[in-house]
Amino acid sequence: MGLNGRQSPLLISLWLLVTSVHPGTGLENSHYVPQLSRAALEGKLTQSTFTLEQPQGLFDNLNISDSDPIQLVVAHSNATQNFAAPQKIDDKYAPASFTQNGYYLTLRTSRVHYQGGRPGKQLQVLHVGNDTSFSLKSKGCNSPLPGSGPYRVKFLVMGAKGPMAETEWSKEGMGTEEQTFRAVPGSQSEGIVAIIAFLSILLAVLLASFLILVLSSGCRSTSVSSSVEQVRMR
Repeated sequence: MGLNGRQSPLLISLWLLVTSVHPGTGLENSHYVPQLSRAALEGKLTQSTFTLEQPQGLFDNLNISDSDPIQLVVAHSNATQNFAAPQKIDDKYAPASFTQNGYYLTLRTSRVHYQGGRPGKQLQVLHVGNDTSFSLKSKGCNSPLPGSGPYRVKFLVMGAKGPMAETEWSKEGMGTEEQTFRAVPGSQSEGIVAIIAFLSILLAVLLASFLILVLSSGCRSTSVSSSVEQVRMR
């Protein structure tokens, strides 16, 4: 009894340690990094969408079943640290909560649609934000993105008892067409500098031309006045 009495605090501590493990810490990580499509596609970036490469063959060797849903997590670049894999998908992960949470889940499918070995001619991309037919409150709705971003994304596999596997977050913030143009301030600055330089040169040329014209007019006036005086003296 004495031994058991001494062991009980240790057992309680171990139990508390085990039960304090946060959900989702045992997720299988594929180390895949989602990326924008490299294909030259019309509409690859619009004001409310962007296009990803499909993760072909990525989930073939993971310890999941064909029925386990795979979803894309879309988050603001500064909100990824606030996302924790949920135990179940409920309404708070719908696009309607994006403004409040900073993330949502979309493009629900299974690994059958991401199997490797597909014909090379088949277009293998994912269009994020191109579905306007569903309500923002619908779970998994692929609604247009509410702003230009930037965003980061990752894939999450959910099982019957909770999350099972995930990828890494995309490395760089992904944006829509508007954000992409804003994401290259260097080129914009160079263009502005070139325009300012051109306008400055043009202004200098016009000013020089004006001064030459004024001086020429003054010289002519002086010559005419001198001629008139000479005529009067004669």
